[in-house]
Amino acid sequence: MPLPYVLLSAAVSLDGYLDDTGPERLLLSGPEDFDRVDGERASADAILVGAGTIRADNPRLLVNSAERRAARIAAGKPEFPLKVAVSGSGELDPAAPFWHTGGDKVLCTTERGAARARALGIAADVVALGAELDWRTVLAYLHDERGVRRLMVEGGGSVHTQLLRQRLADELQLALAPLLVGDPDAPRLFGPGAYQDGRLRLVETRRLGDVVLMRYQPTAPGTGATVSAADRHWLALACDLAAQCPPSETAFSVGAVVVAADGTELARGHSREGGDAVVHAEEAALAKTDPADPRLTTATVYSSLEPCARRASRPAPCARLILDAGVRRVVTAWREPDTFVPGADGSGVLAAGGAAVLLLPELEARAKAPNRHLTG
Repeated sequence: MPLPYVLLSAAVSLDGYLDDTGPERLLLSGPEDFDRVDGERASADAILVGAGTIRADNPRLLVNSAERRAARIAAGKPEFPLKVAVSGSGELDPAAPFWHTGGDKVLCTTERGAARARALGIAADVVALGAELDWRTVLAYLHDERGVRRLMVEGGGSVHTQLLRQRLADELQLALAPLLVGDPDAPRLFGPGAYQDGRLRLVETRRLGDVVLMRYQPTAPGTGATVSAADRHWLALACDLAAQCPPSETAFSVGAVVVAADGTELARGHSREGGDAVVHAEEAALAKTDPADPRLTTATVYSSLEPCARRASRPAPCARLILDAGVRRVVTAWREPDTFVPGADGSGVLAAGGAAVLLLPELEARAKAPNRHLTG
């Protein structure tokens, strides 16, 4: 189920607070960071906040730059991104600036919350998504029904916490301000709970005046048939590795990555790696792992192309190599066509061996790109 790219955006004090307990909003960012956030808003299809943020901050969530708004219009987009509010209860102030500035608005709520919001006269498209709010349902609705491909989430802390804990956030952009709050009653960015094991990946640091921007990506794979945001990152890397393959007229170009449950990369490989004309990507990657590594039994193999079920060049196909290594979760972007092996069904071999096999078709075009000379 394709979901939007979910960007969590927040500014925090050095001791991890989003605000203090004073009557006025604590300004954590400076001019340079405010301008950066404006640029991120302009690049988003939608901006989402929780009900608590609307009640506490009265945000307008506008793109302030006239040049950026004009660029959106020139690109065929609305002047402002869609504004999304999420509330289980629907108990929101209909006079809040959120509803009366910018472009289109939607309130994602429950059946009970929808009745209350409509009775209050909330100036938005009120959408009931079930008896209880579920984040995957919210994101799927925004992707499928509203065309949202890039979603910027600006709070509050409970929303950020839920999306990160449920492994639905693709990226965290954290602006660290040189302030200390020290008030235990003040709101914090993240609450307690079960987050991913292991370390997130730092992809950028940037100085913006006296504020430091840090960008992180989660790394932990999903579990079983549940897709995490990190699954898309790792599979995209496998597709990038496929582009490094020496070209061939008789074999596909494929990339593969083996990742532990805590997000640690164990190995990577690609077709025809190291001058071996017949080595496959999964084979090359697994050859670099320790067969006795206990992490393999809970690891995920990411392969740009479905692992092979039959091959003539080696005794064991890649689907069998994966199962023999103890791996029971495979994520791929593209089912193997009949170009070289009619009726190929590596996914069937893996499933028969007890592995969960996930196909992410949103990355199929990237997997096919280095193979256009074979597939047309």
